[in-house]
Amino acid sequence: MASQQSVQEMEEALGRVPEWMEPIAEPASDHSWAIFRDLLLGDTELSSREKALVGLGAAAAMQCPYCTYFHKEEARFADVTESELEETVNVAGVTRYFSTLLHGNEIEEADFAAETDEIFEHIREQQAAAADD
Repeated sequence: MASQQSVQEMEEALGRVPEWMEPIAEPASDHSWAIFRDLLLGDTELSSREKALVGLGAAAAMQCPYCTYFHKEEARFADVTESELEETVNVAGVTRYFSTLLHGNEIEEADFAAETDEIFEHIREQQAAAADD
């Protein structure tokens, strides 16, 4: 169980100590709360909205019903629309799909990186040309 200070922080921030935090063994419980507090609730480089969408994408790809539910609610709280939620899950699915293809077909990572760099250079050139028109 977490220290009294962490318990107080959880109760202030969340209104309670979540049941899923209770079985985390010491010394990981305080550390786990700090990670949750600082990354998900704290002021970071990503907005709350962005963090919720990243969390949902990861949760969907991992197929974790707990995390999927949490991050969908977090996203709704950050005014993400239902169609944006659906698109986020679709992007996660496409990413997982192509990751499976890349790994299963043993595509050489260095070749993939070089090809990706070429593709994005081409896209930048097209955008620059369109901006000049």
